[in-house]
Amino acid sequence: MSTDARWLATMPEVYDRCLGPALFAPFAAHVAAEAAALAPRRVLELAAGTGILTAELVAALPTADITATDVNPAMMAVGQARAPGPTWRQADAQQLDLPDNSFDLVACQFGLMFFPDKPAAFAETARVLAPGGSLLYTVWDAAETSDFAGAMVQSLRAVLPEDPPEFIVRGPHGYHDPDQLAADLRAGGVVDGRVEPLVLRGATASAQVITEGFCLGTPLRFELAERGPLDELTGRLQQEMVSRLGSGPVTGDLGALLVTGRAPS
Repeated sequence: MSTDARWLATMPEVYDRCLGPALFAPFAAHVAAEAAALAPRRVLELAAGTGILTAELVAALPTADITATDVNPAMMAVGQARAPGPTWRQADAQQLDLPDNSFDLVACQFGLMFFPDKPAAFAETARVLAPGGSLLYTVWDAAETSDFAGAMVQSLRAVLPEDPPEFIVRGPHGYHDPDQLAADLRAGGVVDGRVEPLVLRGATASAQVITEGFCLGTPLRFELAERGPLDELTGRLQQEMVSRLGSGPVTGDLGALLVTGRAPS
C-alpha cells in the first residue's frame, strides 16, 4: 500500500481539527451554496471524509435525501458524528454499489485527486446520476496557488533540502491540469464539463496549527518518519512556517478548481 493511501487511527482527528477550518470549511460553504441553487432531491457525496461538506449540505438542503460515502472508516466515524442525519456508507467512488439513475447531484470535495482511475470515477458518477443530473467537484490547484500549502512545500525543501517529501505536490495538489480534467470528464461520459478556477480565503489560529495538520494529520507523516524523528521534524517545520507566515492568526489564499458537468439526458 502506498503512503498516500495509509492512515493511522489518530490522523482523522488531527486532520479535522487543524486542517478542516483552514482549508476545507471555506469551500464547503461555497459548494453547498452551489448545490442549493440546483435544488436536488437526492444527493450523493463521495470522499466525504470528516463530514465538513456533509454538514453544509444538510444545512443548505434540509429536505434532500443525502448519502455520504468514503473508503476510510476512521474518517467516516468523525464525519457521522458531525453530520448524523445523512445515510453513511463505506464505498469506493470508482466502484459504487448503488443503483443507476438514483441521484440528482453527486458532490465531491477534494477527493478526486486520490482516485487512481479518474475516468472510472466520473463514469460511476454519470451512471448513478439521473439523466441530466449534475456533478459538483472541487480539486486543489497547484500548491503555489495556496498560501498554506505553498509555504509548507517551501518549508519542507528548506528543512530537508537533500530529500524533501513530495506528498503535497504529488497528492492533494497533483491533479490540476484543466485539459486533463476535461479529457477525463469526457472519458467518463460526462457532458457539459467545465473546469473553472476558484480562489477563497482560509484562516488558521497559527502557522504551528496548520503545520501540525499537514505533518501529523495527512500521509505526509509517513514520508517525514522515513527521514527522521517525527516530533523533531514537525517542530523544525513549525519554526520554518512561522518564519514564512508570521506568528499568531494567519489568513491566506486557497487555490482550487471547480469541476461541473451533467449526466447525459
